[in-house]
Formats: sequence, C-alpha cells, structure tokens
Amino acid sequence: MRISLVSEHASPLATLGGADAGGQNVHVAELARGLARRGDEVVVHTRRDDSGLPERVAFAPGVTVHHVDAGPPSTVPKDDLLPCMGRFADRLAAEWEAERPDVVHSHFWMSALAALEAAGPLGVPVVQTFHALGVVKRRHQGAADTSPPRRLELERRVVRSVDRIVATCTDEVFELRRLGATRGRVSVVPCGVDLSLFTPRGRVEPRDPARPRIVSIGRLVERKGVADVVAALAATPNVELVIAGGPNAAQLGADPEVRRLRAIARAAGVEDRVTFVGRLGREQVPALLRSADVAVAVPWYEPFGIVPIEAMACGVPVVASAVGGMIDTVVDGVTGLHVPPRDSAALAGALEHLLARPELRRRFGLAGARRARERYGWEGIAGATRDVYRDVSRRRRKAAALATEVVGR
Repeated sequence: MRISLVSEHASPLATLGGADAGGQNVHVAELARGLARRGDEVVVHTRRDDSGLPERVAFAPGVTVHHVDAGPPSTVPKDDLLPCMGRFADRLAAEWEAERPDVVHSHFWMSALAALEAAGPLGVPVVQTFHALGVVKRRHQGAADTSPPRRLELERRVVRSVDRIVATCTDEVFELRRLGATRGRVSVVPCGVDLSLFTPRGRVEPRDPARPRIVSIGRLVERKGVADVVAALAATPNVELVIAGGPNAAQLGADPEVRRLRAIARAAGVEDRVTFVGRLGREQVPALLRSADVAVAVPWYEPFGIVPIEAMACGVPVVASAVGGMIDTVVDGVTGLHVPPRDSAALAGALEHLLARPELRRRFGLAGARRARERYGWEGIAGATRDVYRDVSRRRRKAAALATEVVGR
C-alpha cells in the first residue's frame, strides 16, 4: 500500500523530551517503520520547523519524511498551529494529486483537519488517531488549557468526518462515544514498544547499589505529575529519584519546570536525593530504566503512556496512575501498582510497599516483560493498524462501486 501519515507537529526526526516532543513522535516513527517492513511505501508529512531542513529525508527503508511548508520555518507551540493548517492542507493536496495514497492516517486533531481537506476531493480514506482529546485536557487543566478555543468543536467535526478512528486504549473509546463516534467506526490498537531496544538484558546505568532508585521519564510539564513523585520522596527515606526529560542537561537551570520541581524538592527536604539528567537520546533510555528498582509514571491524565510499557519491556515494575492507557497496560498487582492521580501519599505508600519486597518486584518485572512481548511489539501493532487501512479501503471501494451502479441505473 501507499500510505501517508500526517503528523503536523510531531516529527519522527525530533529529539524527545521537549515541550511538544514525546509519545506521538515515537508512535509515528515506529508505526512508519513497522508498515515499511511489511512492504508498504510510507510518507510522513510533518511541518517544517527549521529552515535548514531538506524537503525530504529518507528516515528508514521504505519511509520518507516530507517537511511541509506551513507557517514560519521555526519552532511554534503546537497550540498555536491552527492558523497554519489551511496552508498545510494545500500542500498535502498538491502532493496527493501528483501521487495519490491508498490511505491517509492523521495523528492529532489538527493533522486531521488538514488531511480531511486535502484527501476529501480525491476520495482517499482518512483514518484518525487523536493521541489526546481536547475534552479530556479541558477537564483536567481548566483555565490552564492553552488549546485553541474551537478545539472541542473541531474535534467533534473530525469524529463525524473520518472513515475510522484508531483509539489507543479502552478509556479513549468511552470519550469518543460521548463525542458522537459510533461503535463500528472506532478500532482499538495500542501504542507499541521497540522490543529490540527495550529488553531486560543490556547495559545498565551506573548507580549506588545501597540506595533504592526510582526513575521518571517524560516531558517536564506540570500535568505529568513529577511534582507528586518528588513530594512522595519525603515519606520514602534513602530512596533516590532520577528524572529524565526537559531540555539538554546544560540548559536545565533555565527551565521553569525544573526550577519549580527543585523548589518542591528543597521544601520537602529531599533535594539531595533528586537528580535531573535532562533530555536523553532514545538509545540511552533502556539503560536508565534497567537501573531502576521501580519506574514511576503518575500523570494527572494520559491518552496512552509509552514509558510504562518501555519499563515493562525492560523487566522493571511500574507504579502508574490509574488513568487513560495505563489502566490497560499496567496490570495492577501483576506488572505493577495503580495509584490515584495527584495523590503523593498513595504514591509513597505504593513505592514503600514495592521497595520493601524485592521478590515482588522481580515477579512484577518478569510479568511485565512477558506482557510487553506478547501485546505491544511494533510488528503486531503495525499489522493491526494495516488491517484497519485495508478495511476502510475496501469499504470505500465498495461504496464507490455501489454509487456508480446507482447512477448507471
């Protein structure tokens, strides 16, 4: 198949850990690779955010990244990109008129707006993965939500207009149904993990063997709940916390969220047990995870959450907030423990429980590695996603043939 993935702000080439670079970037990159390994021709269309980027980059065998000129060729916060989507759609339309894809898969709500506008006149089916829903973000962030005011209205339009929605977890299905999606137009395909990179065996980041270590990895934004992890340290003596994410190590001192977290650590009397390592390259993440006694991911809300399955794949038990995709991925009492979001006391209790029980951690780690291998490898994820593409393409062809037959009568 000739497949176009549209990811307006999340390029597969981006360095992870920045304000707008995280799970979606990984998902798009790995899905593209997985599809190409099955023999498909994949183009990832993403907005040019640097004037020095070439128009096309060979990303992997069978995968090309197309940098689309839409808005200034510089970094723009994703919530400010809506005015650029008309131009983005125009460029996609020109691209697809010259070489029509068999299916378009848009990622994030703004990508869907551009994809629908460009693909509609060509009769190309559009599959959508939201990665995050505005209604959920608004519910949890309230006045702090920086999304465009029309986001909720436009997302409902997307829900009604695309051929199929690929939800990444069962919790998202309930939200989509509230937005008007019918059951038959939603398929559930989770995000995946690179099982060749994230394994229980491999290099381990050096650590103090006498001090238990917990690790938190991800974008440093308030909703990720890292402050709750820092606060929980006060009730878990002699435990060190390593936080990865945010800017490069040399720029950590100037980052507002790092300064806020350091102030919380100082007030809690745990500053000497908190280490910020900054943004990590993808290949550095497994070694840090393997060095952990427990991986922690406790966001206020989370559409899916890739770090927990990466930790599980490395054989590390996980403490996760019981929200979004982590309700599906982390099995409470089997591969880790669930805690309520924004509850540092419950988090401290879960950490204390696990850290005092090495045999339980070992059992959780083994179960997590097995679950990751069986359910979240990218080969299986790519295959399941491709099945969705084939189904929507078949339905489109059938509808077109039926329409032609009716006209002929």
